[in-house]
Amino acid sequence: MDKLGAISMFVATAEHGSFSRAAEQLGKTPSALTKAVTHLEDELGVRLFERSTRRTVLTEAGRVYLETARQVLQRLHEVGEEVGQLQHGLYGNLRLTAPLAFGRAFLDDVCAGFLAEYPQIRLRVDLSDSFVDLVESGYDLALREGRGDQPGLIAKVVGRNRLALCASPAYLARKPLPVTPETLDQHDWLLYRHAALSRTYWWVEKDGQRLSLLQPAAPRLESDNYDLLLANALAGAGLFHAPLWSGAPYFADGRLVRLMADYEIDPDAFGPQILAVYPSHRRATGKVLAFIDYLARYLAQRGLA
Repeated sequence: MDKLGAISMFVATAEHGSFSRAAEQLGKTPSALTKAVTHLEDELGVRLFERSTRRTVLTEAGRVYLETARQVLQRLHEVGEEVGQLQHGLYGNLRLTAPLAFGRAFLDDVCAGFLAEYPQIRLRVDLSDSFVDLVESGYDLALREGRGDQPGLIAKVVGRNRLALCASPAYLARKPLPVTPETLDQHDWLLYRHAALSRTYWWVEKDGQRLSLLQPAAPRLESDNYDLLLANALAGAGLFHAPLWSGAPYFADGRLVRLMADYEIDPDAFGPQILAVYPSHRRATGKVLAFIDYLARYLAQRGLA
């Protein structure tokens, strides 16, 4: 029996929890799938499913086999695409996840430019601030803020995550108190909160002198949604930490003013780098590398690398 065909039928049965539903999806008969799975079980010497008239459930051995079987099928699909791309250029689907704030700030333009440069590639882009397990989710690539030492992942640095303290002209007119390390606790603050961030202070450095500053205990507005905070900063609600990849257009047109610009702000609260990451067990395909290269070039051209 065709081994790869049998593995494909096993994976489909596991994912649908039913021989009949898997057979319908594959365009085969339930008996063909039963025969294929039985052949695998005989070869392995273990049962992969517990079968009853009501349900088909993976055994412990079946769960172990399923993980590797999926990887084998995925890798064969990727290799097939890569071989075809040697002759026909890059094509196929590329699945990407990224934080919400990356969308409007730069990912909208990056995706449009990338699709124009690679007309045979189809993108699926999901924006979410929730942590995504790349191994389980099936995404080819994730964009993240942080450091490059993430276990189980290959991380490519595509940009720097420099921060700027800023406020709108309207806020500065309403509250003309100078913005200095000594007066920060007297200002209204817009504060980003995230489950992965637990720091209660931030660092600034000037002329080799490093200061530790407490986060405001009672900010005027706090949220786990960056775009909401940015909108309120533009509306004049208070001081705000903006990554340069987000704030640069507003500094350029005057809608936001950089404050304490002679201080270097430690970006640890957001992560010092913009990273493109993919699972270490999965070799990067040509599509993944092309997207990473395009994104890095885009950010570099705007002084964000």
